[in-house]
Order: sequence, then C-alpha cells, then structure tokens
Amino acid sequence: MKRARTKRRGGIGRPAEELLWLATGLAESCCRVEDRYWDERLGAAVEVSLAHDDEDTLNAALDQAFTRTGSVYDDLADAIESRTESPTAVPTGSGKNHNLLLLAAPVLAWSRFRIPARSLPAATLANLRVHLQAHVLARNTQLALADYLFSPDQLPQGYCSTHGLASVMGRAALDNSDFHVDPEELVETAQFLSDTRYLLVGVAAPKGSAIFRWQENDGNRADALAQWRGQGGGCLTPLLPGCALEFCLPESYFSACRAADKASRPYSICASIAFLATSLEVPVSNLRAVVAPFWGEQIEEYRIGFTVTDNNNVVHGVVWPLLGAEDDAIDVPGEIEAVLRECGVTAIRILDHRFPLEYCDDCGAPLYPSPEGEMEHAEMPELEEGQIPRHLH
Repeated sequence: MKRARTKRRGGIGRPAEELLWLATGLAESCCRVEDRYWDERLGAAVEVSLAHDDEDTLNAALDQAFTRTGSVYDDLADAIESRTESPTAVPTGSGKNHNLLLLAAPVLAWSRFRIPARSLPAATLANLRVHLQAHVLARNTQLALADYLFSPDQLPQGYCSTHGLASVMGRAALDNSDFHVDPEELVETAQFLSDTRYLLVGVAAPKGSAIFRWQENDGNRADALAQWRGQGGGCLTPLLPGCALEFCLPESYFSACRAADKASRPYSICASIAFLATSLEVPVSNLRAVVAPFWGEQIEEYRIGFTVTDNNNVVHGVVWPLLGAEDDAIDVPGEIEAVLRECGVTAIRILDHRFPLEYCDDCGAPLYPSPEGEMEHAEMPELEEGQIPRHLH
C-alpha cells in the first residue's frame, strides 16, 4: 500500500537516482537471494543520506518512485523507514551487536477541555517500563523511555530528525536508561477536540533475538494489546484528566503512527458525536450528518458536517483524510456511514458531487458540507471558558 505523498517539482540528483535504481532492482527481483542483495545495497545508500542529514535526496527519490508502477515506491519507502527507525548499533561492552528500534505507543484522546502534552513523572516511567517489558517487549530487551507525552506536531519532522532521535534513544536503551526531553525545546501544541499523544520508546535487542512479546512462543498481539490497555493505560490515564482515551498497541515508529492515523478517523467521529450531544444537550438521534468528497487534483478527503435535525446550519465538522492507496474506488462513504450509525446517528446524507478543497479565509478552518449541498464554516454556540476549540486534529 502506498503511503500518502505530496508531490514536488524539480530535478533529481545522482544520490537520488542511485536510490531509485536500487529500489527498482529490488522491486523487479525474482528470488529472496536477489532480494537480500538489493536490500542491503539500498539500505546502505539510505544510511548515507541519513548520516549526512540529506532529507532532500530521500524525498526526491520518493517523489520519482511514486510515479513508477509496481512496488518501487513501497520498497523504497520501506527501506527509508526501516533505516530511519532502526539505526545501526555500535558493539556493546560485551562485544555483542544489538538491533535498535524506535517504538511509538499512540494514545487517542478527546476532551471538552485541553488535552495535555506533558512531561512524565519518574514514578510513571518506572511503572510503564515494568508493563512494557512484561507485556509488549521480549524478555531479553533493554529499553529507554522518553519522559514526555508528545503531540503530533511535537514529533520529529522528517526522516533525518527522526533517525537522530532513534539513534539517541537507541544508545540510551543500550544503557537501559531513560531519555530526558526538555519541554522548552518543543513547539507549543495546538488544541483540538480529538487528538493523539505519543509515548516514544527506544529498544535494544541482541541481533537474531526477538524484540516483541508476540514473537515469543507463548505470546500474541491480542494479549499484548489487552494487557497494555489495562496496565499501561492505568499508568497514563491519571496524567490526562478529563479525557476519554483509547490506547493503541506499541509498535515500530512509522507503523504505529500510521495505525494511529487510521484509528483516529472513526475515533474523531465518535468523539464529535459525544461532544455535540453533551454540549448542545440534545439526544444523538437529533443529530444529522452530511458526508461529501473533497478534491484537489484528486480526491483528498471526505468531510462530515454535523447539524441538528431541525436546523441546516453546520455546527461542527470532521475531516476523514484518505490514507495510502485509498481513492474514490473505495467505499469510504459506506465506512463513514457505518461508524455514524454505530454511534447512534441515523439522519445521514451522502453527497456524491465534488467539492473543492477549500478553507476559511479568516481562520483557515475547513469548510464543511451542509444539508443543502453548500460549503459552510462550522459555528458552535459559545462554550464555557477553558473549553477547547471546535476543530479536530
């Protein structure tokens, strides 16, 4: 499945051409022996760009690969992501090499008040360490926890900065020590009704051994997720007061971020419905949803405008972005309708004509479809002081 990609213009340099050539060789490989040959060379070339903070080369190669048929783009993206989140380890004092891996543990949250992005107390870190090692990670792993719960806009931007963080946290994991984050060095996060918070974990495991609990004979993903939600969630819930929370399985960094993006779409709809029902003091059955596709050069997203059934004014909206290889051939409206009905909304109108990808000129908020087929700014009645804005992340 192709990752979402923003197209750029311009030429492509020799390092990017080499990456593209190697990725093409891997995509056209006929056997595992050949796969390993191409993959090792491609990985080495990617590591050169990461070591030199050459973000432009990586993006230029990805842009060109996106236009190719077959699995060229996916193979290149996999190589870049795997080398970014799993930097090369130096030998430890015992002389044994380790695999290093950056993990993310996403937390979906919604609240009528501010969703914190905050430092984690030492006692919380100690408890999280116990539960990660007991339920998520293999027995012979070492780990480092970042002592901060990140918002999406506080995560490292780009492959090279992510690789730098993975390297630092990997070295901390080799020492089995946690990683301190200075909140003053992070951007101030925007506030939304529904958002995601990320716990970041560096892991070190001897090469050839398991990293995750479900790789061991007596482990599986379902049990790991259930235990993490119960035990890890119990550690983090007190730090997010006034929030409804859903805990995702800790996984490798890019995989976890994609899983959180996908899970946040239905979660945002459910959060909005609960928010509207309590804020407007109306039963869910009195809410109406209007679903429509929004297009740039191609279909980019669906937007859902919410109204009260006796009024056509849009009071709230949710964006459902298309991810990976999703396009207008997939029944996204049907998926959205199923989520709405599961949450109790039965008055649903699905519009099939194309809306332009437009935003409010004054505040930059998305415009949402109304029951009359127009684009409107979502306008909620005034909220109590201290409550959050009306847009979703």
